Amino acid sequence: MGGFTGRYVADELRANGYEVYGLVYRESRIPGCVNYVCDINDQARLTELLAEVKPDVIVHLAGISFAAHDYTSEIYRVNLLGTLSLLKAIADSQCIPRKVLLASSAHVYGNQIQLPISENCIPAPASDYAVSKLAMEHLARLWFDRLPIVVTRPFNYTGAGQAPVFLPPKIVSHFARREPKIELGNLDVARDWSDVRDVARIYSRLVECPAHSIMVNICSGISYTLQYVLDLMTEISGHQIEVCVNPAFVRANEVKELRGDKSLLESLIGATPRRPLRETLTWMYETEAEQ
Repeated sequence: MGGFTGRYVADELRANGYEVYGLVYRESRIPGCVNYVCDINDQARLTELLAEVKPDVIVHLAGISFAAHDYTSEIYRVNLLGTLSLLKAIADSQCIPRKVLLASSAHVYGNQIQLPISENCIPAPASDYAVSKLAMEHLARLWFDRLPIVVTRPFNYTGAGQAPVFLPPKIVSHFARREPKIELGNLDVARDWSDVRDVARIYSRLVECPAHSIMVNICSGISYTLQYVLDLMTEISGHQIEVCVNPAFVRANEVKELRGDKSLLESLIGATPRRPLRETLTWMYETEAEQ
């Protein structure tokens, strides 16, 4: 719960009356939560904590979230084996949650001919990160008959506080600092970007819906290119920036477009209001400028 997404999900759950217990990897504090420091692969400690807290709901967001992470073994250790550690700990602790949410990723889809991408599309992962998430999904299926699991496939999302290794905060930061130039890769790649606050609200609603044993997209159904993001930031900031395409940032297996089908999601939780991308980027820009 100590990561980028976890803090927003914790806020949303507290706003809906939940007492939130946050698991963090390193010593840190999530405001308004009871905090525990624990490695996701420390199954014994996880079992002890679950037996103590006896949570009604478990939202598993721990993971290596940057697709280009250099330490391949760490990606699998955390994303796959960490999930196995958690599932075993839930069973061993004998707690009986009414919902277990596991965060996968839309990157499991890879390049698809069919757009928008529905949950029925055959996955074609194009990175170790995506493979680790798909493997986690297969692992989760083995537990569908033992736990009320919902596996989410979030498409890209962003917001204030996201690390600058991700493209939207990198771009926003450059504009906020009035940098003369920025180095990027392909400008024509398109992503289905949501606001992290909207994603947190969706997680909260999925916790409340009775469905389980499913995979579900978290998406807006609209995709935007990096060039569009740059154009928006030029309008928001009033600053012109020179864009340099760095060949080192151009991936050979780049996924050209990720745009999700939100039909299943809305059948589960109803239509959810979404902030337009301009509003999200403006929020990020104003937050960055204040720092």
